[in-house]
Amino acid sequence: MRQRPNYLAGLGSLIWLFLVGLPLYVLLTATLRTQSDYSTNGPLTWPQHLTFSNYLNAFSNGFGQDFLNTVVVTVSVVAIVLLVVPPLAYAIVRARGRTIATVFRVFLLGLAIPAQAVIVPMFYVISQAGLYDHLIGVILPTAAFSLPVCTLVLTGAMRDITPDLYEAMAIDGASPWRVFLRLVLPLSKGGLSSIVVFSALQAWNGFLFPLILTQSDSTKVITLGLYNFQTEHGVDVPGLLAAVVLSMLPIFIVYLFARRALVQGLMGVGGK
Repeated sequence: MRQRPNYLAGLGSLIWLFLVGLPLYVLLTATLRTQSDYSTNGPLTWPQHLTFSNYLNAFSNGFGQDFLNTVVVTVSVVAIVLLVVPPLAYAIVRARGRTIATVFRVFLLGLAIPAQAVIVPMFYVISQAGLYDHLIGVILPTAAFSLPVCTLVLTGAMRDITPDLYEAMAIDGASPWRVFLRLVLPLSKGGLSSIVVFSALQAWNGFLFPLILTQSDSTKVITLGLYNFQTEHGVDVPGLLAAVVLSMLPIFIVYLFARRALVQGLMGVGGK
């Protein structure tokens, strides 16, 4: 049977493509034109002369150091999450006592506590520990607030592993650590990918902790760099948009390759 073409759906798709593509066109073309060209001809015209000076100026204004600091924070947060969450999730899934279940419920209370509610005591603790205006003072709180969601996601992934596989490993005489390393981790790749992407997004886009817990230029991250860049160069729209493109490009690449694992993990089927 021949299917009739759905002209209404095609029209809706074209409208959606236009609404999404127009801001991207304005964003990308603005970074490749001069400030005078942008001011004179407007944001919708094609650049008269393509230039990459806006990207070079962003790095010359200290954006490169901000970028490097953000990479350090993101990699450190992901490393802490991968070190803590998999053994914790494994213990929660395999334990049979009420104590572990109660601890898990208390641990998940962190999902209901926003960072804004604890920023004052967090500032006091970080200051007393001598970590104020250091990247480690941003890394630890960011990792702590990523742990509850990551634990919930990876626990759901590990619970999808059938008990028969555990019993087969136990019959072979495998120790709990061997079961964890040889069985649980390989079958939880989807959940592991999800927590990596989620924790990386939390660290890369973090603004509150860097704003409150750092103050010097040597410890600025990208979000603060964009905030200060907008304050200092608010009239230079092409320069500001070039900094925005540089800040979103790495995390966009990570999300592009891991988006399916992230969605599946958040739906609780990451282990399948």
